Amino acid sequence: MESSDEEQWKQLAEAQWSKPSAKVRKVRTEVVKTAIWDVLEKEGFAFRSLLILDNLQLLEKYLWPGYDEGSSNYQVLLIALMVVVKRREGLPVWNIFTSHAESFSSLFRRILFMSVDDSLPVVIQNHLIAFIISSFQSLDSGIVRKECAPLVSISMWHHLASGQARESKLEEHTALRKAWRASSKRYEAGDNIVQARLEFERSWLYTMILKFVSHLYGSQNSSDILRYCERFLELLTDLESQLPTRRYLNTLIQDLNLLSLIKFSPLYNNEDNGLLRDLYSLLRHFVNFSINDHTGAQYSRDESNDQHCARLARLQRAALKHFKSKLTILALSNYGAIEQRAELETHLSQLTELELVELCSVLGYRTIYPPSTNLTIGKELLLEILISSHERQKTFQEVIRDLSILPTEADVYDPSLLRNESYDGSRSLAIPKLNLQYLTVGDFLWRSFILHRCESFFEIRKDLEETIKRLQPRSAGAGSVVHFDGFSKMALPISKPAIMEVAPPKVGNDEPAYVRAEITLDTNRLADHVRKEWDSLQNSDVIYLLEVRPHDESSAILSGHTPRDAARLSGLTRLRTATVIQVLDEKGRAMRDRSIAQTNGHNVRMGNRKLVVSLDALAYKVDEDRKAKGRPDVYESINMIVRRKGRENNFKRILESIKSLTLSSVSVPDWLQEVFLGYGNPAGASYTQLDNRLESLDFRDTFVNWQHLTESLPGRTVEPEPSLNDHFGPPFILEILPLAQESKAKRSKKRRRDDQEQSQPTKAVVRVSTYQPPNNGPFVADLPRINKTRFTPAQVDAIISGTQPGLTVIVGPPGTGKTDVATQIISNIYHDFPTQRTLMIAHSNQALNQLFQKITNLDIDNRHLLRLGHGEEDLETDVNYGKHGRVESFLDNRARFLAEVDKLAINLAAPGAHGNSCETAGYFKAVYITPTWSKYWDIVNSDGSGIDEARSLFPFYHYFEDAPQPLFPLEASKEQILDIAKGCERHIEKIFTELEDIRPFEILRSPKDKANYLLIKEARIIAMTSTHAAMRRQEIADLGFHYDNVVMEEAAQITEIENFIPLALQNPRHGKLPLQRIVLCGDHLQNSPIVQNLAFRQYANLEQSLFLRLVRLGVPVINLDQQGRARSSIAELYKWRYGHLGDLPSVLNSVEFQLANAGFRYDYQFIDVPDYKGAGEMQPSPHFIQNLGEAEYAVAIYQYMRLLGYPASKISILTTYAGQRALIRDVLGHRCARNNLFGLPRIVTTVDKYQGEQNDYIILSLTRTNRVGYLRDVRRLTVALSRARLGLYILGRREIFESCYELKEAFDRLLQRPDRLMLVTGELFPTSRALTDEMEATEMAGVEHLGQYVYEMTQAKLKQLNGRPVITQALPDIVEEDDGSRGLIGGDDAEEEEEEEDDPEAQPEDLEDAYGVQ
Repeated sequence: MESSDEEQWKQLAEAQWSKPSAKVRKVRTEVVKTAIWDVLEKEGFAFRSLLILDNLQLLEKYLWPGYDEGSSNYQVLLIALMVVVKRREGLPVWNIFTSHAESFSSLFRRILFMSVDDSLPVVIQNHLIAFIISSFQSLDSGIVRKECAPLVSISMWHHLASGQARESKLEEHTALRKAWRASSKRYEAGDNIVQARLEFERSWLYTMILKFVSHLYGSQNSSDILRYCERFLELLTDLESQLPTRRYLNTLIQDLNLLSLIKFSPLYNNEDNGLLRDLYSLLRHFVNFSINDHTGAQYSRDESNDQHCARLARLQRAALKHFKSKLTILALSNYGAIEQRAELETHLSQLTELELVELCSVLGYRTIYPPSTNLTIGKELLLEILISSHERQKTFQEVIRDLSILPTEADVYDPSLLRNESYDGSRSLAIPKLNLQYLTVGDFLWRSFILHRCESFFEIRKDLEETIKRLQPRSAGAGSVVHFDGFSKMALPISKPAIMEVAPPKVGNDEPAYVRAEITLDTNRLADHVRKEWDSLQNSDVIYLLEVRPHDESSAILSGHTPRDAARLSGLTRLRTATVIQVLDEKGRAMRDRSIAQTNGHNVRMGNRKLVVSLDALAYKVDEDRKAKGRPDVYESINMIVRRKGRENNFKRILESIKSLTLSSVSVPDWLQEVFLGYGNPAGASYTQLDNRLESLDFRDTFVNWQHLTESLPGRTVEPEPSLNDHFGPPFILEILPLAQESKAKRSKKRRRDDQEQSQPTKAVVRVSTYQPPNNGPFVADLPRINKTRFTPAQVDAIISGTQPGLTVIVGPPGTGKTDVATQIISNIYHDFPTQRTLMIAHSNQALNQLFQKITNLDIDNRHLLRLGHGEEDLETDVNYGKHGRVESFLDNRARFLAEVDKLAINLAAPGAHGNSCETAGYFKAVYITPTWSKYWDIVNSDGSGIDEARSLFPFYHYFEDAPQPLFPLEASKEQILDIAKGCERHIEKIFTELEDIRPFEILRSPKDKANYLLIKEARIIAMTSTHAAMRRQEIADLGFHYDNVVMEEAAQITEIENFIPLALQNPRHGKLPLQRIVLCGDHLQNSPIVQNLAFRQYANLEQSLFLRLVRLGVPVINLDQQGRARSSIAELYKWRYGHLGDLPSVLNSVEFQLANAGFRYDYQFIDVPDYKGAGEMQPSPHFIQNLGEAEYAVAIYQYMRLLGYPASKISILTTYAGQRALIRDVLGHRCARNNLFGLPRIVTTVDKYQGEQNDYIILSLTRTNRVGYLRDVRRLTVALSRARLGLYILGRREIFESCYELKEAFDRLLQRPDRLMLVTGELFPTSRALTDEMEATEMAGVEHLGQYVYEMTQAKLKQLNGRPVITQALPDIVEEDDGSRGLIGGDDAEEEEEEEDDPEAQPEDLEDAYGVQ
């Protein structure tokens, strides 16, 4: 039921703005103030109410359309609040304002004025800062960028401490002097109004900083003041973390000594304000980041050290000159001594307060502040200013080096981590954000490491707490033995680990090189399948050693160590991690494989297991130090071992990869550097802008014929080479000329604008030539495999760009052939650049296999293909493309080719064992084959030789007797005969070339060496998932792996660090990654990467992909614009998202798209599902959302389709929530699973899990009946609507979804048809009825009506089959035994709303546990 406050808001909306109106509604001030603002203020601006108002389209339909210069401040504040809500929910917002840029400028300026208005309550100013933060995070929007840029311009330097300080900064770079003069001229040329505006813009941030300082040192110490300061620190950190906003601000912050002022403030020194202190640390990181603020160049370690030493030298000179009597020792000390805080404080404390002021003045540090800041400048503050400016700061790499990637209880219960978990958007967080731009590659890697480490520790803690909850620990009292009344297959009680070996530390380290321990596992009581899971632990798997205590004991033990409440609830007292070395049976034998438990075909219990592990050496060192001080031995109290699922437990390797990249100072190629960081020309990495672009390229079989070639290059003039006639066939060599070449020289804005106005569109000329493809031999297997796909012009543009050097970004809407384009690019690179190697990356094994499978169908030699990682076994090919499968294939080919050598030896009557090895085959070629061919070619190419000689003297007739005969056709000319002979020579040459490639596999003995050789030497196209690349990065790079090109599928579904790591799987050359091409294929208008934690997803923007960021930055993209997946009518439901998305000819001409769906009036329908049994959506457990009515309806439609003859494999049932997925599966289990008439559909899964998949017929349950939920993110709806090819039937609550602003375009189309299911009776699948035929239809009044109809059809079908009626199921409206709770077994598998990342095949562990103990 709806709450009363929600109903009140709906009534207000109905009265004021919801009803359609042709005129813009006038905003009534009393409504805004009394009915909205006062109510919200009384509630404390509760987010729930704000979200309800957003759902009711308060901003879109009322506040913004009615805004003008005379609007009240309350209206302005409400607009700012609604923008913040939309940004927090991840919804598009700035497009609402785009059509009224002048009004938006007025609005923005009023918000800025209010932000410095001290008369407004602090809580209101807090919301205004949140709006400004959102604005600075949206600089890709033109109207926002226009308003934000002046606020961070060089004009703010008017507020530096002195003109001398400003002059010294302007002297650092000529561009600074130029920018300052331009700013001054702009001010002087303006009238009074313009000057007032410019003065406000240059003073705004300075005023805000002073206001912030006044709050830090003010007498009031309320929670609102604290939250304001936290939010302002977030704003400053955001500005400092991007070069365009940092460039001039960083100088002002340093001039104001802001870091010292914060650190010295009472608010900072209040120990309860942990978040404020953490935000300060984050700000300090960016303020002190080692980068040139004006050029963006990162300082090397030596350059940073030189600058630090120069500051110390300046201090020493000032000390010697002005304070020789007191600071002589400081002036004569070495840098290593005086760069330490304690040493500096000792020396400088000798000065009086006045002397410290004088020293600051000499060194150029500000000591005077406006009275409004409430600052009292004393000796302690002056000391802090001087010390913090001269002490040595840790670099971000040194910070990363000290961070462990294996958690302890202190890490997983760190207050900052717990703070992230409870994030609700009301407060800032002290975690870095992934922005549009980064300071350096190292900065990006640092942010990624911090975020992924936090996310990994969060997931580990949640898993461990869930496991402990299942174990139900209890004890008789404090200090007694803990017993476990529950069970989890992921955990086992253990006694303390036995420390076996502690290796001495490596040079330069304090911790042991390694610590080996042995753990005994009692597996006797486990079921066989659970024991096998423990036996299957692999080397390097991470396991968790816990001390578990009941709640009351753990809270006492952990007092003062971790947050009391979290520890008390979890029972987790101690946590240590270890990596598995090997698993031994009770007799000490290694459990190398699962078959060790099989003896004579009988399953034998193997008793206990011994687990040899390597403990976390760093934690062990800390524990030993504590033990030496008399603290208890941690390992004595360990009583539980826990493991996690493999897919969830790969964090260690991934974090190691990110950490090693961060410490290595890796850099992207020069041509990509600025685009990757987000600066400069967005098109700078496109091939048209690169000096090394190729003027001509062989496109082989990309084009089907000449007509296809000309149609594929619209806007260009296609001309054959002068020596050739028109209309010749492929292969085509194209001389590529860009449509427009821009001058590389920097031109003024006015000149560029004039050039743009004067430029006329010109057609580029494409010159086309061809060649005769070589004859590769007379056998059918020698014929090349030719591309048959007729690529569209947009696809051809993508192929041309991808084959050229540089960055190619391909946006592929559903069904537009992204995979076909990617495979053709790879094929072209393979043939045109024989020495280059290409890395293929995809997010999922399924997408990678689809891409790889298409590659195997092209004209690419199998020996050059390699598929790494799990999932290779799912490839639908006869050949094994995994590492070891490829090695076996090479050895199999060896035997086959050596047999061919023997056959050649027989042909030439050459005695000896020539086919004994690759080496002897090489000698045979040199002694027999090469001279034989040389002799033949000398004769047939000599003067006087004719056709007869060419035929009769051919030396390999016997060898080619298995080829299609006659080998030389009777009517063949001499040229044709010689061409066939040349093909025969190539065929034989290929045998020996392949044997030469196989020869190293004869020499190498170790399977591992053979597999590594294959990777680094033989394979030219290597495929792996982004996860495999992240896990194996260091291992692959250390092998010397090298590649030139990266083609990435599903690039928009991969987090940014997972996008980056595949670019860095090789060691840099001369400090740069030697990449030639990067091709990113994806669709940012479908689902983004899935991140479970709300804080990391919304606040830190961890779900950002490199693909989306490049699109936002304006990098040129190629939009594929014709789809071939779905009926045109179904595609209309999502075409509006893509601008100009059309249909391929196959969609218009294919018979299956022209025929109707048997038994249905429409090919798609939205079906309004009212409450069923008085209920709509339910939540049997938190966030586990279900809807029984829709579940019954979905299953009834599926049964109806099966009774008409639709194949079950052609039907998929999708839903938007995991709870509904479990419910539908349960209903199917009751009604269909055991009935051969129905069976089960191809899959029942969530929309998120089905991205990248398709089926002919989709039944979609939207589930929600109270509010739209996460489907407001239109990307998810796009995925849901684009999975069906022929039929789409959507179940939902009309009144909820039709009123949603974000979904309006789609639902306007859906609701043009009746919202009750319309059936056509008397049809069976397949039907001959055309889609356009008008038919009478039967309306289904609801789920009960459809259920009765299906029941009667079922009885008729059974009577027809058996001769008598048989009831196999009950009607939906008489099923009472479940009481609406069917599917609730999934409750323990519940996922957060908006979180769809669980395994769709996984069952709740409670069910497995029921059979886990014997």
